[in-house]
Amino acid sequence: MNTASQTPTINHTDASTTLKNYTDYYNNFDMDTLLSEIFGKNVDDRLNAYMACCGRHVRDGRADNAALVHEDTTGNVTRMSFGELDKSSAQVANLLQSYGVKAGDKVATMLPRTPELLTVVLATWRIGAVYQPLFTAFGYDSIKYRMDKADTKVVFTNVENRNKFDDLAAQTKMVLVGSTEDAQTWGDDHYSQSMAAQAQTMEPVTLDMDAPFLQMFTSGTVGKSKGVSVPLAALPAFYLYMRYAIDLREDDQYWNMADPGWAYGLYYAITGPLLLGITTYFNEAGFDATNTRDFMVRHQITNLASSPTAFRMMKSSGVFDNKDGNEDDLETNAKLALRCANSAGETLNTEVVNWVETYLGCQVKDQYGQTETGMTCCAHHALKHESPVGSMGMALPGHTLVVLDDDMNVLPDGEQGQLAVVVSQSPAFYFRGYSWNEKQAFVDDYYLTGDVVERHSDGSYWFSGRDDDIIITAGYRVGPTDVENTVLEHDAVAESAAVGVPDEVRGHTIKSYVVLKEGIEGSEQIAKEIQELVRKRLSTHAYPREVEFVTELPKTPSGKIQRFLLRSLSAA
Repeated sequence: MNTASQTPTINHTDASTTLKNYTDYYNNFDMDTLLSEIFGKNVDDRLNAYMACCGRHVRDGRADNAALVHEDTTGNVTRMSFGELDKSSAQVANLLQSYGVKAGDKVATMLPRTPELLTVVLATWRIGAVYQPLFTAFGYDSIKYRMDKADTKVVFTNVENRNKFDDLAAQTKMVLVGSTEDAQTWGDDHYSQSMAAQAQTMEPVTLDMDAPFLQMFTSGTVGKSKGVSVPLAALPAFYLYMRYAIDLREDDQYWNMADPGWAYGLYYAITGPLLLGITTYFNEAGFDATNTRDFMVRHQITNLASSPTAFRMMKSSGVFDNKDGNEDDLETNAKLALRCANSAGETLNTEVVNWVETYLGCQVKDQYGQTETGMTCCAHHALKHESPVGSMGMALPGHTLVVLDDDMNVLPDGEQGQLAVVVSQSPAFYFRGYSWNEKQAFVDDYYLTGDVVERHSDGSYWFSGRDDDIIITAGYRVGPTDVENTVLEHDAVAESAAVGVPDEVRGHTIKSYVVLKEGIEGSEQIAKEIQELVRKRLSTHAYPREVEFVTELPKTPSGKIQRFLLRSLSAA
C-alpha cells in the first residue's frame, strides 16, 4: 500500500457511446453472452470469487490498477493496487488455512471500512471459505446469534469492538487489528505480525456455482434475522447492476457510501466494482454532510451510490445549497465532479431528485433490491428507458417480475399487489431459499418479495410498502411511502414516516411522524400545513389525521425506517 495525495484528472466518455436500448437488451438477454462479456474466454474465473474480483485482473496485466482508495478518520489516504491486494490476501489466506479454515467455513470481520477488511474478504474467498459481515454497531446478542447460526471459525476485529466478544472468544479464533500490546492484552493473534509470517502466494480453491461466498443475514425487523447464503451464481447479477444500472465505467471514481456490514455495501461497494476491475473508495469517517461533500471533491468522485436518507440529510444540512452565503462553500461546491448518482433502500421523492440535479449537478436514479436477491428493479443509467420520478424503475435484465394478488394470480397494470420474481424465467436470479430454512420464500414458480408494488403500462414499478406496512383506511389501501414523500415536500420537513393507527370507524387512520429541519420547532400551524398538503397532493382519505413531531425515526442499521416500532408506539 502507498499513500496518495492527488486524484488524476478524469475525462469521461460521452454517455451516448455506451447507452443501449433497454427493451432490446432485456428481450434479447442471454446468459452465455453475459458471461463472455464479464469473463471473456476465462469463464471458469467465476468459480472462485477472489479470482473473479482480483486474481484475473492481476493475471491479465492490471496489477498496478488501484483496487481501493481509503481515507481514514484523520484524513490520511491510502491506495491499494490489485497487485498489493493479491499479495496481502494470499498472506491472510495462508493464515486462515493455518487455523484449519477450509472451503465452506465462515470467516467474519467486525471492522470499519479499512484496507484490512477488504484484504480479509478476498483472503476468505481465495480458499473457498465464506465471508460473514458483522456490522460495527451490533451488540452482543446480534453477534452471538449470527456466530452461533453460522458456526463462525475466525473473527477479525479491532480494539474498539473487541470487548463485544468477551464471552464469544472461546468458540472462535480471534485476530486483532491494532497494536501488539492490545493483542497481547486480549490474548489474540496480532493481524500484522501473523500475516507477515505467511507466504504471498496461494492457489485459489475452485468451487461450483452453487457454492456460497457470502453469508448474510436479513435486517430482521420482524422476528429473528434469517440467513441468506449468496452463491457464486450471484456474480453475473452483481455485474448487471453495476454495469447497466450504476453505469460504472473504467474512468469513474466510484464511491458507494453504504457500510459493507450490510448487503448493499458488501455487494456493490466491494464485490461489484472489483468484479469490474474498477477502484472502490472507502471513507472511514461517519456520515456528515460537510465531510461527504469534501470527500467527493477531494477524490473527484464521479459516480455515487447512497440512500435516500443520506441524500435528504445532505439536502437539509444547507451545505450544498449554501444558504449561509459562505464563500468557501461556494468555491468547494463548484469543484464537485459527479456524473451520476444512484439511490437504494427507500423510494426517492421528487423534491430530492430535483435537489440532486440542482446542487450535485447530476441525475440520480432509484433502484430496488433485497438482501436475498440483490438488485432486481432499477432505473438504469446505461440502458435507455423512461424513468418516471418516484418509480423503482424497470426489471433488471435477466429477471422476470410480476405483481400478484393474495391468491397468487398475476394482476394487470395499475393494481397493487405483491412483487414476485418468476424463477423459471429469470436466468440471472440466484436466490434459492434461506440458509437454515427459516421461512418458505417460494410459492410454486414465484419468489415472494413481501413488498407491495404497482406496475404501470410503461413497464415501470412503483413501491407502496412492505405487505405489513400497507394501511387500509375506510376500505382504501394506502402505501406509507406515498404519504411520506408528500409530507417531505413541506419546506420544514427533513424526514417522515407514516403508519396506520387503529380506529373503530375507519379501521385505521394515518399518523405521520415528522422530523423537522434543524432550527425549526414543531407547531400546530406546521401540522395543519402538512395535513393540508397531503390532502391536496395525495387524496382526502390518505392525509394524516395526526402529526407528531419527533427528533429522530427508528431505523435499521442499513437506514430503513422501522415502521413496526412506530405502529407499536402508536398503539400503546
